[in-house]
Amino acid sequence: MPIAELTQPERDALLNDNPGWTLREDGKAITRTFTFADFNEAFGFMTRVAIYADKADHHPEWFNVYNRVEMTLTTHDAGGLSKRDADMARFIAGIV
Repeated sequence: MPIAELTQPERDALLNDNPGWTLREDGKAITRTFTFADFNEAFGFMTRVAIYADKADHHPEWFNVYNRVEMTLTTHDAGGLSKRDADMARFIAGIV
């Protein structure tokens, strides 16, 4: 079953409900940079997200240097943002 791309009102709600995320210029993804106290804290965050992502079968695009994690959420199978991204953003809000 295909994964549905979020509608414009759903994208707006996603951003309103998850402060800190920015809609990428093409409107197909959201991005956010997280800064932690040190590498250990950043890696712990990434580990928690990785466990969730594996269970949800939905994996973020991310980049880590020391205490900083840059993350992009998008659903390639949907051609943009989907409910999977909204769920992951909600999970991340609960752990940061």
